[in-house]
Amino acid sequence: MKLRLPPSPAQSLVRKLITAGLDAADPYRALLHSVSRHGQSLRVGRKIYDLSRVDQVIAVGAGKASARMAQALEKVLGRRVKDGLVIVKTGHTLPTKRIATREAGHPIPDRAGLHATQQLLNLVKHLSPRDLLFVLLSGGASSLLPAPVPGVTLTDKQRTTRLLLRSGATINEINVVRKHLSVIKGGGLATSTRAKIVTLILSDVIGDDLGSIGSGPTVADPSTFADAVDVLERYRIWRTVPVAVRHYLDQGRKGIVPETLKRGSRRVRSVHHQIIGNNRSMLEAVAHTAGRMGLRTILFSTAILGEASLAAKRVTALAKTIAVGQRTVKRPCCVVAGGETTVTVTGKGNGGRAQEFAAAAACEIAGLPNTWVVALGSDGTDGPTDAAGAIVSGETFTRAKRSGINLRSAVKRHDTYPALKTLGCHIHTGPTGTNVNDLYLLLLL
Repeated sequence: MKLRLPPSPAQSLVRKLITAGLDAADPYRALLHSVSRHGQSLRVGRKIYDLSRVDQVIAVGAGKASARMAQALEKVLGRRVKDGLVIVKTGHTLPTKRIATREAGHPIPDRAGLHATQQLLNLVKHLSPRDLLFVLLSGGASSLLPAPVPGVTLTDKQRTTRLLLRSGATINEINVVRKHLSVIKGGGLATSTRAKIVTLILSDVIGDDLGSIGSGPTVADPSTFADAVDVLERYRIWRTVPVAVRHYLDQGRKGIVPETLKRGSRRVRSVHHQIIGNNRSMLEAVAHTAGRMGLRTILFSTAILGEASLAAKRVTALAKTIAVGQRTVKRPCCVVAGGETTVTVTGKGNGGRAQEFAAAAACEIAGLPNTWVVALGSDGTDGPTDAAGAIVSGETFTRAKRSGINLRSAVKRHDTYPALKTLGCHIHTGPTGTNVNDLYLLLLL
């Protein structure tokens, strides 16, 4: 990772805080902490597997961090891994020895992902109950595992995904729809093989709901076809998704096509799930580092959710009260928060949720001295841009006005990338190898 930050008096401090957070979220370290081997004894969390009773060990998976997870699993198991395949976002591949990597499109599924997913399914379908299948999941897996149900094409799924991403629907709601249009999500991977399954998860879902992470390919799914239809209707895109999608979901709602895997199924009992890292682990590392650097630190216990611009107003309201001495917390201080906001896109603006949060925050903290807001996507890609996020200060709004940039208009048009690029506010990391939601920092020095 090559972390590039805009110049500012807070640059060195911000660099140390971001680095501490991303190091804590490193999937390689996280997996080695959760999985270890001593001879024929394999520990996964608190569960022990006797490898002498296992014929083959196979590893499959998907997500932005799955290649890094594959490297770590190869470190633990060595030659005991017979074969494997993980699917990563284009540009996120890493060298592996026994577990192959394939690149595919994200956040819109593409034909490369379709072919790679079919390879993955072919790899696991002939496994026996004496085989052990590792499933490595991280953020992005839903898009990287396209396996459309009969009658629905990849083009249909692409259009549906685009509509959902622009609608303002949460990731959990998007995944409800995805599960019911896929043969692999919503427990579909578990039902496609007879092997024992260990699913290792780097969570990008607030609250670590197993069914939402990667759309739960090995998890019993509590949602229904009716829930999927409800999401599309709630966001007023039911009539605009492809006809084939509406037809299949309607067939499912009527009970004509089978539901996703449900709790109580015998298949569920042969699957073990282990969370190896999440947003909280990143935030705690950042807060610890801030405290060691002499900052009075507040760690938010609740996640930052909802529309990015509105969430920025809620967070920066705290900055204003601290600045005028209405809080017991005094400068220098650091507020640490995490979560994953949404952006309901209208028009053709370019940006991402972290950039929109930062731009909206710049409008709110205008004029506050020695105050900075940092918003960062932990995977290194904020929206369809090359930026991971942005840093703004109490001076950013004034600088924007002097440059003829209307930041409020940019936020309203969801076109924050060009404005923040011109102002030199972007954070660049490149692919970080991890994905545990977003990091938000409020610094008053």
